[in-house]
Amino acid sequence: MLDIIAIQNLLPHRYPFLLLDRVLEVEDGVKTVAIKNVTINEQFFIGHYPQQPLMPGVLIIEAMAQAGGVAMLSSVEDKDRLPLLAGVDQVRFRRQVVPGDQLRIEVEILKMRGETAKVTGKALVDGQLAAEATLLFVLAKRGKEISS
Repeated sequence: MLDIIAIQNLLPHRYPFLLLDRVLEVEDGVKTVAIKNVTINEQFFIGHYPQQPLMPGVLIIEAMAQAGGVAMLSSVEDKDRLPLLAGVDQVRFRRQVVPGDQLRIEVEILKMRGETAKVTGKALVDGQLAAEATLLFVLAKRGKEISS
């Protein structure tokens, strides 16, 4: 299990963009299970939407990507890497995520070869599927300019 300090030591994300509160499980190079507590204090609820606050789908995908980054970094020796999201496929949103919900994010590495990986992710609330996607990553060296 990783608390918020351990997550910050692994990932470069910080408030307001760090979307994992705790990592419950890491199986090196295989899977990660993480938690995101969704509160009304989230900055994005100011504008999305004031009268009916909903967590934006892109941020649910970003939470999956951050959990995928934890899964990838757990399996590489060189931790001085930056997991970059290179693609998102087969995205489906199944239910709304609102303040008070707790997202359980489950990601599994399907394939990892060299600097690239393909990951499948699910976000659940109370055991119900909220979103799912397939994510593609590239591991870059931190501090270097990234070319497209």
